[in-house]
Amino acid sequence: MAGARDPIADLRRIAFLLERANEATYRVRAFRSASKALAGLPATEVAARADNGTLTELTGVGDVTARCVAESLAGEEPVYLRRLVATEGSDLDAEATALRAALKGDCHTHSDWSDGGSPIEEMALAAVELGHEYLVLTDHSPRLTVARGLTAERLRRQLDHVAQVNAALPEGFRILTGIEVDILADGSLDQDDELLARLDVVVGSVHSGLKDERSKMTRRMLAAVANPHLDILGHVTGRMVSSRPAGVTGPGDRGHRARTRAESDFDADAVFAACAEHDTAVEINSRPERQDPPKRLIRRALEAGCRFAINTDAHAPGQLDWQRFGCERAALCGVPADSVINTWPAEQLVAWTRERP
Repeated sequence: MAGARDPIADLRRIAFLLERANEATYRVRAFRSASKALAGLPATEVAARADNGTLTELTGVGDVTARCVAESLAGEEPVYLRRLVATEGSDLDAEATALRAALKGDCHTHSDWSDGGSPIEEMALAAVELGHEYLVLTDHSPRLTVARGLTAERLRRQLDHVAQVNAALPEGFRILTGIEVDILADGSLDQDDELLARLDVVVGSVHSGLKDERSKMTRRMLAAVANPHLDILGHVTGRMVSSRPAGVTGPGDRGHRARTRAESDFDADAVFAACAEHDTAVEINSRPERQDPPKRLIRRALEAGCRFAINTDAHAPGQLDWQRFGCERAALCGVPADSVINTWPAEQLVAWTRERP
């Protein structure tokens, strides 16, 4: 059809913008389900169904998504998409904008292999569209059963799958292998050392015992930071400043049902000194409900000489654009771009993880 747009691309874009805007899960799911349903059909059948009004007979396609498809095929930007674009948030200030522009990738993301809502391929393509050069895939480790954490066997299968996906991705972009490993009660990391050594990037986070008393939590974190496999200390306080956002559509959704949660109590100066000593980066987690660490601790980590990683902890494609939230907080604290490891190209990042003390 002359002048037609790509209706599947428009549906995916709408889902992305809904995720980024933190809209309700059911809205996101409607557009992702419709795009998936249409992706399996010949373009001629999609056009014919739009003409004769039978798109809604397809499982996953409703009245709203069918209307968007018809508008796309008519060469019009769907009204739903146009409205989302028109109501996007305000621009970042100059410092945060510059920091966001310097980022080359995201070092903490999840797929539907654990508690994310989308396949690895979908997450990678969204990262490409954002202008990233790489995406570090960091699905959860086995002890976090609520998030469908990866056993050693499943992680090995994922590594093989990532290699296949990388071979099909656009030149100049790559998925880096990784994991968000659970920091256990004794500070050990929840995965085989042999596998951790194979990964490009290891993020370690505390997910249990968050109310442990101060000395116990401090010892736990110090032991983890001293582990040579740990590259990034994730969401360091474990706090939740609001209930979990909408837009996470994966089977492990229940892993993000926390309401507000206080910060864990630990000796921040000791932990950040250890991060600086062992050259372990401190994550600035961009999730709106986390905002972790708080700004006062970002400043203390900066004063301690720490490196940082501004990550999204994305569980859906649209959440990959949440890095701007982390950049805003980093800029307010005076974090320079040269101290942020994901401003580096992939080769430099991987070289750093391999060579760390």
